Amino acid sequence: MAFKYQKNEDQIVTLTMDMANRSVNVINKEYLFSLQRNIKKIENEKDLKGVIITSSKASFLAGADLELIFKQEDSQECFQLVEENKAVMRRLEKLSIPVVAIINGSCLGGGLEFALCCNYRVTLNNPKIKFGFPEVTFGLLPGGGGLTRVPRMIGIKDSLPLFLQGKQFDPLKALEIGLIDQIANTNIEMFKIAEKWILENQSSKQPWDLDGFIFPGGNTQNPEINSFMKDTLANTIKKTGGNYPAPEAIINVMIEGSHLDFETASKIESRYFASLATNRTSKNMINTFWFQMNKINAGTSRPLNVEPTSLSKIGVLGSGLMGHGIAYVSALAGMDVVMIDSNQQNAEIGLSKIRDILEKKSKNSNFNKNQVEKTLAKITATSNYKDLSGCELIIEAVFEDQDLKGKVTKKAEKEINADGFFASNTSTIPISELAKNYSRPNNFIGLHFFSPVHKMKLVEIIKGKKTSPETLAKAFDYVLQINKIPIVVNDSRGFYTTRVFERYTCEGMALLEEGVSAQDIESAGRKAGYPIGPLAILDEINISLAAHIRTQNKKRQPSNKEDLSVEPWDRVMKFMVSDIKRTGRSNSGGFYEYPKNKKKYLWPQLTEHFPLSKNKISEIDIIDRYYFSQAIESILCYEENVITAVADANVGSILGWGFPSFKGGTLQFVNDYGLEQFKNRAEELSKRYGKRFTPPKILIKMIQEQTIF
Repeated sequence: MAFKYQKNEDQIVTLTMDMANRSVNVINKEYLFSLQRNIKKIENEKDLKGVIITSSKASFLAGADLELIFKQEDSQECFQLVEENKAVMRRLEKLSIPVVAIINGSCLGGGLEFALCCNYRVTLNNPKIKFGFPEVTFGLLPGGGGLTRVPRMIGIKDSLPLFLQGKQFDPLKALEIGLIDQIANTNIEMFKIAEKWILENQSSKQPWDLDGFIFPGGNTQNPEINSFMKDTLANTIKKTGGNYPAPEAIINVMIEGSHLDFETASKIESRYFASLATNRTSKNMINTFWFQMNKINAGTSRPLNVEPTSLSKIGVLGSGLMGHGIAYVSALAGMDVVMIDSNQQNAEIGLSKIRDILEKKSKNSNFNKNQVEKTLAKITATSNYKDLSGCELIIEAVFEDQDLKGKVTKKAEKEINADGFFASNTSTIPISELAKNYSRPNNFIGLHFFSPVHKMKLVEIIKGKKTSPETLAKAFDYVLQINKIPIVVNDSRGFYTTRVFERYTCEGMALLEEGVSAQDIESAGRKAGYPIGPLAILDEINISLAAHIRTQNKKRQPSNKEDLSVEPWDRVMKFMVSDIKRTGRSNSGGFYEYPKNKKKYLWPQLTEHFPLSKNKISEIDIIDRYYFSQAIESILCYEENVITAVADANVGSILGWGFPSFKGGTLQFVNDYGLEQFKNRAEELSKRYGKRFTPPKILIKMIQEQTIF
């Protein structure tokens, strides 16, 4: 059974969640059946004073079983399932005796919704315990009563960000928000608080079950609240481009339900949840952000039979944009870090940037000044390579120049531990080439971080031709240790992320040369769900850098391969970099103008150099060119064994460069589109726009074998 039932001498029942054969408690059929049986038993007890609900697991309640939700295809059946779940929780909520939740571990999503059914909530003063409603990150909304209860507890304005942002917060923040009533320092203290509260509040009822209940701050019949919600809805639709139905549904549930009775509002919430749960968007997001992410974190791409490792001291070569970010995340994870630069002044500048990040963190969270100084104390900023002595890992993060990388690698190798390993942070240079500068290439690997390092969750691990399984396992463990998401790829031109990412920017430049307006190019990118348009991205990364990467790739291209210099984007880059010297934001202008203290805008002279065509390309074709160019390149990477795990491809595409998450990643996009339908559409695009859209051979084979990615 999912619950243990125990009654003490004070006539207080403790229900302890303890689901067998599971590391966490989840809301599924077994859980609800057991809860229902125990509620019935409580209802039949005489002279009972109250109920305490807690957990025997490290977490309180993980929420709804996403496997069960993922299987839902019929919205009416899903609605009935949700209503059955709610009926059990509502029965608990309406007991004639008080119910207290003792929250001993993280309490997210459906777990928090369950706790809100209790009259009082007590938790431990432990910053590792997390609260929140992450459903929106899976394309869902809180369907266990969260959208109905929370606004009635803390008001509509204060509750809305909790649902739309999906952020997690610690016990102190939960107490401040009003979702938790009290914090204790020990389990014993929590039980004492719960028992005392029960005995002193025998007639306790939920606020919304009392006569004359009024919304804190007013409901949507209040003109101010109504205007706020309408503005939020309009801004949300503008921001999501209509690609993500969950945020819009969350707002609508709160608008429609706020002026209705609790039961009716709860049914509205269930209807919207069922609609989202059976939608392709949520299927794609659950598949990638839950199932595939769990596969990655469980070590699917990590070599077997290699013992887990934990690093205590690492070195970072370079304190610039990438270097200081890598040093920061490593020190934050508890490692001692030696950050090297060419001179002490540069190293100190890097350290000051780390201090800025830490101080900003302390202003926006419970990360205090003491923790700021403690983290900084773990970093040695220096120009002396001798300080690298004792490092178990050294990460080279200097400028993207092969000769420079080789020089600092040879210099640093003299100081590394005998059993240590070396990594290069590069986005383009083949790891096997860089490993030639290291005497033990089996201990050499690529760790491609993304900028800004302190915000971006992905790290692309690149295996060189001679990289050993032990080195790969150590690198994988390090990435997990710094709380990042590792994907593993084999060495190749541009690896996986850079190679596939550039398809988006190249397609944007191809469209520009074909006479599509820059405004339409950028607008279509945003409508497709990318963070920004392809031309804006090029300005940010610098057009000259993109051109440099293309030149280097051409040099490394085998003689039997297609000549890279004949593509339309090469001509655009040559014009922008060499002819008119507009290389991007850092050079005062590229495809955009950047007036001081004003909003950027597209360079007006673009149409003079790239005249508009009379043959207009439809927006759907532009959007499909973005999607298909990246999906086809991902398929080629899979075909060429550059990337071997579908989960790595999907998660890497979303976290690495912002492939639209509602599509589930590049390969999930193909699955969702249908492999044969994808092939047919690719052939259409190939006939109209070029052979780069030709369906890869592996796709044809998979269609014949009736398999998917």
